[in-house]
Amino acid sequence: MASVSANRIELLQIADAVAREKSIDRDLVIEAMEDAIERAARSRYGAETDIKSEINRKSGELRMWRVRTVVEEVENFTAQLTLEEALKEDPEAELGKQYLDTLPPLEFGRVAALNAKQVIVQRVREAERDRQYDEFKDRIGEVVSGVIKRVEYGNVIVDLGRAEAIIRRDQTIPRENFKYGERVRAYVQDVRRETRGPQIFLSRTHNQFMALLFTQEVPEIYDGVIEIKSVARDPGSRAKIAVFSNDSSMDPVGACVGMRGSRVQAVVGELQGEKVDIVPWSEDQANFVINALAPADVTKVVMDEDVGRIEVVVPTDQQSLAIGRRGQNVRLASQLTSWDIDILTEEEESERRQAEFVDRSQVFMEALNVDEIVAQLLATEGFTSVEEIAYVEVDEIAIIEAFDEDTAQEIQSRALDYLKEIEAKFDAERKEAGVQDELLDINGMTIQMLAALGRNEVRNIEDLAGCAGDDLMGWNEKRDGKIHKEIGFFDGIEISREDAEVMILQARTQMGWLTEEELEAQAALEAAYAEQEALAEAAEANGENESADADTVFANLGGSQTKPVTEE
Repeated sequence: MASVSANRIELLQIADAVAREKSIDRDLVIEAMEDAIERAARSRYGAETDIKSEINRKSGELRMWRVRTVVEEVENFTAQLTLEEALKEDPEAELGKQYLDTLPPLEFGRVAALNAKQVIVQRVREAERDRQYDEFKDRIGEVVSGVIKRVEYGNVIVDLGRAEAIIRRDQTIPRENFKYGERVRAYVQDVRRETRGPQIFLSRTHNQFMALLFTQEVPEIYDGVIEIKSVARDPGSRAKIAVFSNDSSMDPVGACVGMRGSRVQAVVGELQGEKVDIVPWSEDQANFVINALAPADVTKVVMDEDVGRIEVVVPTDQQSLAIGRRGQNVRLASQLTSWDIDILTEEEESERRQAEFVDRSQVFMEALNVDEIVAQLLATEGFTSVEEIAYVEVDEIAIIEAFDEDTAQEIQSRALDYLKEIEAKFDAERKEAGVQDELLDINGMTIQMLAALGRNEVRNIEDLAGCAGDDLMGWNEKRDGKIHKEIGFFDGIEISREDAEVMILQARTQMGWLTEEELEAQAALEAAYAEQEALAEAAEANGENESADADTVFANLGGSQTKPVTEE
């Protein structure tokens, strides 16, 4: 009896030791033991026998039973019995009821013991993997610290204490040396389940790694007084980080630099000497781009929001500084601000403006049948198109030096005649293309638009109703790190996207695809959505992070209300 008690105690001691070593639940280890015992018992009593075992969690006592189930037709005599057989011993027997027959203690042979050990090891390993995955899957986006275990083909294996992680070669800082036993910090980039266990991927080149290092070094960032708006890195070489202070009395750049540069130097040291430019963030995107291009001086910026591009004019002696070695400065500034940045010198910008001036003057000479001097005077006064000349007040033309009212009226008359001639050409083009007159009933539709629709095989109301806003106005696509503009039907025509989408809605209403009530409800939703987005942006700008964004507000409205859409 004493030997049996010792075995019982030993069984529980093994379970406790394994649970502590692998940091898993003790019950999981005992369940693995029970499973192993059941498999060993089936090798003794037959593979078709249904065996159940139980280890008492307090005493360690092992009990085993053979399980038999009541069925209509017996297929396995060792695990099933008929209802008639069951009723002979149990008057309350019914289909599906199970009976347990106690089995005597089992002596394990060497093979059975090895199989049992393999089952236990496998179950414990699976439990350990689940524990590792559950522990680290919620730590994506954190900085962790570990000890370097080994380096394999440039990949660094890091011991995190309760798990192993890997820093792949492309996620290490260039020219960075790792030695066995050294402690290293890294950003948890991803955690995946794989057949060989959970894989924890770390990174030292991720932008957020730098952001979190600043958060650890600068208490004001940790407390939320200073916000990190964006980060751009060329790992191991140079980086830019944009910061903003919610307290107007605090300098965000100075706080991040620290006394005698102590805070920023701590980050630089961790990043192997990577130079860091700390840039003040500005809601004014033009100022933000100017700040991002520091230390270069900027004299002028021209923004094109449609394609996300901004032209920056710098003095000639500042061009190389603005671009940086191998384009590094402008590239990082572009990543930091999310704008495509073109650097022009003052001479290049002057040449381009001169070329545009010449082109406009040539257009006015041909369209208005005037000499070069008159055309240049119009261009100098800021007129950019014949339409603008045709429809402004005559007085705005007459005030030009050397012009009188009669001259202004004559110029405007010629502009109107030119536009009528052009409109007649567009009208002939759209008729030849088979574009129906019914499209003129759409508010805002012009003959030039009809000609453009005809060139794209949109000939009637139904064709227009089947279009999307992108079809008419085009769209921007980011490919290979650059923004490419896809041309729409109305390319070169002065019309906003909102007006184009309203035209499509009108066509759909005329086709009966939308009722007037649905159209009004759609407009109300769009207005409410725009208002909520404006409130959310204002709240975010004021640092009210708990404010819901517009999508959240609409999700909480209930019913069938959803974020408005105007395209199919």
